[in-house]
Amino acid sequence: MFGTEKPWLGVYEGHVEAETEISEGSLYDLFRRAAEGHRGKTALTFYGTTFEFERLQALVEKMAGSLAAGGVKKGDRVALMLPNCPQYVISFFATVRLGAIVTQLNPMYVEREIEHILTDSGAETIVVYKDMYPRVRTVLPQTKLRDVVVVDFAGEPEGLEPGHRSFGDFLGTDADPAPDVPIDPAEDVAALQYTGGTTGVSKGAMLTHRNLVANVQQALDLFIDDPGAFSNNQKITGVLPMFHIFGLTCVMLFGIKQGLNQILLPKFDPQEVMNLVKENGPVMFSGVPTMYMALNAGGADLLQYGFGSVRTYNSGGSALPVPLKRSFEAQVGRPIFEGYGLSEASPVTHFNPTFAGEGREGSIGVPVPSTDSRIVDVETGLVEMPVGEPGELIVKGPQVMKGYLNMPGETATSLRDGWLYTGDMARMDADGYFYIVDRKKDMIVASGYNVYPREIEEILFEHPDVSEAVAVGVPDEYRGESVKAFVVRRSGSTVTEMEILAFCTERLAPYKTPKSLEFREELPKSTVGKLLRRVLAEEERLKGGTGAGHSIEPEAATGTLPPPPPESGRGTI
Repeated sequence: MFGTEKPWLGVYEGHVEAETEISEGSLYDLFRRAAEGHRGKTALTFYGTTFEFERLQALVEKMAGSLAAGGVKKGDRVALMLPNCPQYVISFFATVRLGAIVTQLNPMYVEREIEHILTDSGAETIVVYKDMYPRVRTVLPQTKLRDVVVVDFAGEPEGLEPGHRSFGDFLGTDADPAPDVPIDPAEDVAALQYTGGTTGVSKGAMLTHRNLVANVQQALDLFIDDPGAFSNNQKITGVLPMFHIFGLTCVMLFGIKQGLNQILLPKFDPQEVMNLVKENGPVMFSGVPTMYMALNAGGADLLQYGFGSVRTYNSGGSALPVPLKRSFEAQVGRPIFEGYGLSEASPVTHFNPTFAGEGREGSIGVPVPSTDSRIVDVETGLVEMPVGEPGELIVKGPQVMKGYLNMPGETATSLRDGWLYTGDMARMDADGYFYIVDRKKDMIVASGYNVYPREIEEILFEHPDVSEAVAVGVPDEYRGESVKAFVVRRSGSTVTEMEILAFCTERLAPYKTPKSLEFREELPKSTVGKLLRRVLAEEERLKGGTGAGHSIEPEAATGTLPPPPPESGRGTI
């Protein structure tokens, strides 16, 4: 279909093979091999409580038995709505152990979003943190949920509905061992990773066992230049949310496979992260740009907290601003390696290899092994663009999803002859390094999360005083982008900016909620009356945007996630 030239293979020479050696078997096989190979080593640390690999495996088997006793079988959906915690890891591997499908739910989702994902996936079981439990309880009648398991870090949760059980009680079910289940890694779906949809609703990317197993190894091939630095139970930070595909693959699964000690934090708090680094001396820190922004701007001497001893920093989720990269690196004396991925690709497709020095500023790096990548024309998607010329980025490899759940039309648009059309505009230089230059679609990337304007606009249009509305992404030094709404009031209305923003806050996750709003007498339209979102986005780009300031707010970096457990999670497992 396209040319055969792969200039990035020159970057590989002497360091890594062009093709990844993918382990056979399922995600549970990956976990089982790691548990057997790293016995006696610590897998997880959570506020002073440690979980050795053999203990973690025993808990996974126990949880799998409890799920099976509750009727969970191959192909069923088990929803996880949890921050980073041991219960997440246990529930994840117990689910895939049964051949069931993990359905990821962002703990910041509000009722409308929760209901959509639960009904779309058909999940009948959910494991949820206690602070999010009331939201799940509200939408329960509209879903197929049968079993609700509630996690509380401080002991046993109170006020549960009849039939709903605490994690400890559920885990303690007197159940037979989980049955052995045949799994076809290439065909059987392991996880539903929901991502923003151009139609205004989230799409469930179906990731197979092989997709995720392959991507862990693909990332390792470019990421590890010295195996000894990541194979002797060193500590790594587990701050990136595991419900986010970046944190799932590049931290949780990466850490399990390599036998590393993941120091888990349920939310990002700059001071807590600094203390974690000082007390634990991790060799790796993975974050989104807003995390680096918060650490960089906090005023603390990061070297005094040991950040100069962190061997490897990597960044993903959204573009890392070059000034931020330079400033952070100047503070800590270590490079940040940037990569690129998307939920539909498990997620990593490109990375700046650690063996190639400090990477190239502004570049997402080169394709990971076993991955082909091309820049094609926007009109047809069939013509390969010359080196240096922008076009749509497309990728092909074993990490590319099976398709979108219940969306054959969207699947056919995004997957063509094995190629994943990313919707991102990019260019490639002569050496095979890629650079994101724009987005084909109108997606907003706020604090590392994908936000689609139409979803926000539909909420705005629900307000009785809104006549017309458009949402765009505006430049924001902290979030990368933030959401700004443009609204035309209905005739005679005196509704205020704060009233409309409050209306959105009740109906959207924090990172999707507009941070600013501008009233207009009219909005730009095409000759056929279509609202021209791009005109407004360009206006904001030219004037530098009107995003919110630099304060840390509850979204991707912090969120409505739980405080640390007061007694190291006692009584929960």
